[in-house]
Amino acid sequence: MNTTDITVTRKIAAPADAIFRAFLDPTTPGGPWFGAARAIVNPVVDGLFYHAVEHEGKMWPHYGRFIRLDRPSRIEHTWVSEATKGLESVVTVTLEPHGAETEMTLHHTGVPDDEMGRQHKEGWTWMLSTIAERYASPPSPVPGG
Repeated sequence: MNTTDITVTRKIAAPADAIFRAFLDPTTPGGPWFGAARAIVNPVVDGLFYHAVEHEGKMWPHYGRFIRLDRPSRIEHTWVSEATKGLESVVTVTLEPHGAETEMTLHHTGVPDDEMGRQHKEGWTWMLSTIAERYASPPSPVPGG
């Protein structure tokens, strides 16, 4: 089977450590597990994750394990789903500070070079946009504060 690599990059108005934490926390908007119908995430090296996303009337389960966690600059995990045809692919997220912003790059290797595999780019682009939007708005004022 032929495979391809997908790379998505986005500048985000937040420090790398905040983005690192948001990416790994399934309860925080912007991470790949947020909003999943079911998510189990153990963000430690060799820790496993599972999440199921409802899309177009179907549940899409995803599985993987964390390979590398270098806070606050790098997250690396495997990625297995129906769209990868059950094969283990690898997602690497790098976070590089640029003043008050962070350049977030997500590189997904070993994705099947077919329509379903290439659709990962759309999903990862949406996810990085969601993280960017999370930090683009100023914090809401605290009532009574």
